[in-house]
Order: sequence, then structure tokens, then C-alpha cells
Amino acid sequence: MPQRPALSPLVAALPSTVPFVGPEAQERERGRAFRARIGANESSFGPSPRVIARMESVARDQWMYCDPDNYDLKVAAAAHHHVAVENIVVGEGIDGLLSLVARMYVAPGDAVVTSLGAYPTFNFHIAGVGGRLVTVPYENDRESLDGLLDAVVREKAPLVYLSNPDNPMGSWWEADEVIRFIEALPETTMLVLDEAYGELGPASALPPIDISRPNVIRMRTFSKAYGLAGIRCGYALAETQVISDFEKIRNHYGVSRMAQIAGVEALADQAYLETVVARVAAGRRRIADIAEQNGLKPLASATNFVTIDCGHDGAFAVKVLQGLLSRDVFIRKPMAPRLDHCIRVSVGLAHELDIFAEELPGALAAARGN
Repeated sequence: MPQRPALSPLVAALPSTVPFVGPEAQERERGRAFRARIGANESSFGPSPRVIARMESVARDQWMYCDPDNYDLKVAAAAHHHVAVENIVVGEGIDGLLSLVARMYVAPGDAVVTSLGAYPTFNFHIAGVGGRLVTVPYENDRESLDGLLDAVVREKAPLVYLSNPDNPMGSWWEADEVIRFIEALPETTMLVLDEAYGELGPASALPPIDISRPNVIRMRTFSKAYGLAGIRCGYALAETQVISDFEKIRNHYGVSRMAQIAGVEALADQAYLETVVARVAAGRRRIADIAEQNGLKPLASATNFVTIDCGHDGAFAVKVLQGLLSRDVFIRKPMAPRLDHCIRVSVGLAHELDIFAEELPGALAAARGN
């Protein structure tokens, strides 16, 4: 057998797994498409007409490389949040930015604190740099701020992750509680505050932007409320030196010209964003009604999905998930203990939620063995 070039010891020790199996991979395996794609927390409403028109108008310009400084998008994001351009870094969605944060703050063996069942891509990137994950169970369907803080102090962790509003439960903390958490953190611990769903929750859940704190990085994305998941673009807000540190290692040509232009136009069309937020709220109510009509308990949500308590154990919820998948309805579910008795359903277009309503009773009957 020919020899292979050796992997680094760190990469060689990693499992060959990915955080998500996408719906496209599932469709290829199944040999047919889903009728309702309501599992990835995308916005089926899509980007604003203004964004689409602008993207169409610049399609011929894509022969050019992107601006490696992401300047126009940084200016737009800075103006939107009333901060300086030096307080913004742009990346390939929050996922790309999380990869950079892991490289910036975590050495092999360092403890990194997150919630058990929280966003798995963060865990994926921490494993990729050799960090040691310390997980804290959810309490009452929310990430435990006190539990996270205790773990940070106990482990002397250089990094802690918190999403608000939260995925996968859709729960949230009010801003004053988040501020209390931030103020209690050691100065040597960096907080990644993932606000991917920030535009969709109550304004009271978002603390005022404070870029004077050197140990807080706040992240936003165009993948959710702005309906641009396919372009992979997001940004982080932080103190000036933190942003300068991102510049040391980021992929300067990682965000395409089209993505940068789309992001600028999306931020400019806040009127469309307001219509999406209203449609998402209506969709959450519809999903909650469907759940209740089938004897299930929907959880309060500040996101573009609703997590539904199936009323039994995790094995039962898996059967419900599988029953819906077999009926061509793509959803997902949390898998961690304390959360795994639930399924998670994204807000979709009206006809997709109609399909969900039609197929849920059969999936529940099959799960119960009826």
C-alpha cells in the first residue's frame, strides 16, 4: 500500500463527522425531494425585492474579485448599529466567524464553556483547534446563565458561548439578565454572544451595543430574518482591538462580491424586514396552533421556528421526526438530554405549514404504534 502524507496529530484525532446533514443530502439518499422544507431555520420569504433587484443588476460584475476589506458592508453595518467601521468584521456567516474566534482564543486543551445541546457548529470549531468542551445543561428550556458563569469560573475558561435568542429551543433572556451575565464574567474570558435571531425576538432581549467591553463579541447574520442564508454572510461587533485581531487570520477574500452587495441592500431595506418579522410571528402562531390541535405543547419562541414538546421521551420524538421525514416533511429536533423530547419546526410558507398540519397526525399515530 502506498504511504499517505501524515495529518497533524490534532486533525488525525478528530472524528469524521459534520455538525449537520443537510436536506439536500437527505433528498439524495431518499431519491426524492421534500414537499415542505421547514427544518433549517431559513426564511422561506426570501430577501427583499430591493435586494433581489440589486443582485440581478450586478450579476455581470461577478468576474471581479470581491473587495477584501468588505468596506461598503462594514460602513453599512456600522451605521446601522451606530458604531465605527473599526468595530465591525465581516465573515462567511456566523459559522465562519466562529471558526476564527476558536483560533483566536483557544489553545489545545483549553476549557471552552457552552450549553449542552447548543449550536453544534461552535463545538465543531472548538474541537478543530483542540479545545476541551465543558457543557452546562439547559434549565427550563433556556441556557443557564448561572450555570455557564459557574463553569467559566471553575474552569478558568478563555471562551464562553451564549446564543440569545436561543437555538434549538427558541427561548431568550431579557437584556438586563444578559448584561448581568456579562458584568459577572472574568475579564479574561471572551463571550461570544450569538444574536443570529436577534431581529426576530423582542427588542427587550437585545442589550444596547457597547463596543467598549474588550471581552464581548456580538454576532449577526443575514441568514435568518434577511432571507439570505445561501450567500453565507454575517458580521461581528466588538472593541477595536478585537476586530484588529480578527484581521490577522480572517479569509480576506472569503465573502463574495455578491454577498457584500446583498448585505448592504438588506440593511437598507428595514421596511421589508418589518414585514418579515410580522410574517414570522404569524407563522409561529400557526405552528403553535397545529401542535396544540394534536395534543402537543409548543414552547414560546423568539426565533423563526417553534420547538414542540412531544410529551414523551427522546425515543418517541425521534419516531415523530422520522415519521415526518418519511412523509416528505423536513424538520429537525434537539438531541441533547433535557431537550430531546422535542421537535423543531421552522416557519415556512403557508402551503408548507399546510403540509405539516396534514402529515403531523399520521406521524404521531405511527410513533404511538397506532
